[in-house]
Amino acid sequence: MTTPPRVSPTDLLLLGLFPLRTRPLRAVLSALGISIGIATLVVVTGIPASSRQALMDEFAALGTNLLRAEATPGQTSGADASMPSDSVAMAKRIGPAEQVGAVANTHAIVRRSDQIADSETSGLTVLASSLNLLDTLNGQVHTGTFLTEATERFPTVVLGNVAATRLGVTDVTGAPQVRINDRWFTVIGVLAPMPLAPEVERAVLVGWQAARDELGFDERPTVIYLRATESAIDDVRAVLPATLHPQRPSQVRVSRPSDALIAKRLTQNTFSALMLGLAGVALLVGGIGVANTMVISVLERKREIGLRRALGANRGQVRAQFLTESVVLCVLGGLAGVLLGLLGTSGYAAGHGWPTVIPLDTVLIGLGASIATGVLAGVYPAVRASRLTPTEALAAP
Repeated sequence: MTTPPRVSPTDLLLLGLFPLRTRPLRAVLSALGISIGIATLVVVTGIPASSRQALMDEFAALGTNLLRAEATPGQTSGADASMPSDSVAMAKRIGPAEQVGAVANTHAIVRRSDQIADSETSGLTVLASSLNLLDTLNGQVHTGTFLTEATERFPTVVLGNVAATRLGVTDVTGAPQVRINDRWFTVIGVLAPMPLAPEVERAVLVGWQAARDELGFDERPTVIYLRATESAIDDVRAVLPATLHPQRPSQVRVSRPSDALIAKRLTQNTFSALMLGLAGVALLVGGIGVANTMVISVLERKREIGLRRALGANRGQVRAQFLTESVVLCVLGGLAGVLLGLLGTSGYAAGHGWPTVIPLDTVLIGLGASIATGVLAGVYPAVRASRLTPTEALAAP
């Protein structure tokens, strides 16, 4: 019995690249579905990973040890939504407390000009602010300065970034003014965005003393921000309501702003499961396309198969040839998909100011899925090609 010639892995690879050399357009179109599926897989895992990394970087700068205590109106007593005037001092006595800042709603109305009708309001809140509020929130001033001991007693204000946009005051050059109730206040600063305190972004901040003297403020805070030692944050959260409002602790609602930010990001990423499903569908369609291409290739290359069989190639070598062609086609499509996914993720992350993060296991899973798809798509065409006898193949029209 004649021993068939040995086919090396290099020869199999060269045979696998045969469709790319002879029919490049068909090969590209066949691998397109694989590329789309792998690219979708990379994108839907890379974008959430980049978002999570941006969130972690943001938390590293803002801190997760911030608590927000807000006064809520009494349901039966009808008490105002505020806390006792000494609540800030009481909060500072909590052992693990590191920083305590406060704001209070003055119930004043702010307008850009005195020419605006009384019936039209800006929808912004005028808050009396403690001097250490910015440090407590790890906030920054975009332009100008924040309130100081020298300015808090005078009619000056600092605008949150959203409030500044609504009032049309984004620069403090020229000492712009806004009208609060019937008094003019000079804008001395505009804050940068503050993700952990969106209510401050939409507020006009007035010094504690100026609010008392100019707006009739009663010095009762409505929201207190407290930074505590990370390891003791749960204990501080438990004792904070009774510490701030001993008479009515149930009217103090304590939250952790970072939790809300995490929930928001998780909500934004709920599309991932759906997109992963679409990636699977794209891989399935791509695999069917490759299988169809390989079946047609077998039909078109019957004479080649017959000639190889006549020269001594056995059925196993023919199967290996066509199976290799299918796998090579899918792997090349997978590599192209990984590249497209990297570009798509990088572009999306750059557009949002996030770091680009591509999980390595996703890339490996994508390439593994390409190989598996190639094997599954090539099994039937390879077996069909190997079953052709030399006489049958050479006699084909």
